[in-house]
Amino acid sequence: MSVPRVTVLILSLGLAACGSRGEDVTLSYFKNNGEGPNEFTVLPTKPLQTPESYSALPAPAPGSANLVDTNPKAEGVAALGGNPAALNRTAPAAADSGLVRHAGRYGTQPGIRQTLAREDAETRRKHGRVNILRLGPVDDYTNAYKRQWLDPSNEEMRMRRAGVETPSAPPPED
Repeated sequence: MSVPRVTVLILSLGLAACGSRGEDVTLSYFKNNGEGPNEFTVLPTKPLQTPESYSALPAPAPGSANLVDTNPKAEGVAALGGNPAALNRTAPAAADSGLVRHAGRYGTQPGIRQTLAREDAETRRKHGRVNILRLGPVDDYTNAYKRQWLDPSNEEMRMRRAGVETPSAPPPED
């Protein structure tokens, strides 16, 4: 008794669909179709210079930045007249204390980053196998998060009915 090829193909595809692609399910798929080098892997550095004092050099540490490494963000901030040291702050600036106080006026949830990371991983896990065969270019991100999108017109009307003052908005798109 021989098994038809179509049955074997269907069983093979069904079994392959049950496989796991790892812990992190990616919803966006990017492919490099080019045969050439990736120009973003080569980072130009500043020319080497003799320091004014060898004793003033920082101690070498694995993973730390090199003195000749570029820092595009800091260089951009300096070019636009800003303070590049502001990029290294870990806490909000004193000038932003009013904004921080207003944003937290109803309280904050401790561990919100961990909660969001866990919820995002669960959403990606649930929706990561939507298009198993990957026929054509697909971005499952939209499908996974579509239910969480807000309709601005409906949300504005809901807030107005609740008595919340809302600014004027453009007419709804039909």
